[in-house]
Amino acid sequence: MSQPQPWADVDAYFAGHLSPDDEALEAALRDSDAAGLPHVNVTAPQGKLLQLLAQLQGARHILEIGTLGGYSTIWLARALPADGRLISLEYSAKHAEVATRNIARAGLDRIVEVRVGPALESLPKLADDNPPPFDLVFIDADKANNPHYVEWALRLTSAGSLIIVDNVVRGGHVADTDSTDPDIRGTRAAIELIGSHPRLSGTAVQTVGSKGYDGFALARVLA
Repeated sequence: MSQPQPWADVDAYFAGHLSPDDEALEAALRDSDAAGLPHVNVTAPQGKLLQLLAQLQGARHILEIGTLGGYSTIWLARALPADGRLISLEYSAKHAEVATRNIARAGLDRIVEVRVGPALESLPKLADDNPPPFDLVFIDADKANNPHYVEWALRLTSAGSLIIVDNVVRGGHVADTDSTDPDIRGTRAAIELIGSHPRLSGTAVQTVGSKGYDGFALARVLA
């Protein structure tokens, strides 16, 4: 009989000491759960990692692809200066409504904008706005389109920008070359794009935690 894994307990220990949720973050999770949103938000340690990466970047402009209930958005936005800006793209109007309330309650609505619609339609419109290059792009949306999101991230960033792609391990199935699952195929294509693109230097890290076996890819824009 297999022994239970201590991953969730370890996550709780790390979170309690290093990334404790405050009222705004806890309320974002409660309201997301009450609205029936899927339980696929980042964990508190992952949220703190995103915040630290944004701070290390000295980020002033952040793009998030996939808002859900705004939990990761709050972590990221808190890394921005008062005149910073975060644009988050969310497919579902219901999710965006929940996220917008959560972001406002966290006092971040002046620097965060949630745009509703399919990201592959929102991204060209965003490019037409000619925004300043994004210092960090966090990709956490439908996995089948991951390679397209990476390509758009490259168009909307500049040398030194950071691109993060979440949920790349797919329970270990990302290594399955014969998979027909669109999410796995899309994730594999994104990983291979990062590995082969002359403007990107990247890696991927496997993780365990309260969400189980997972991981993320991290890529720096070179030019």
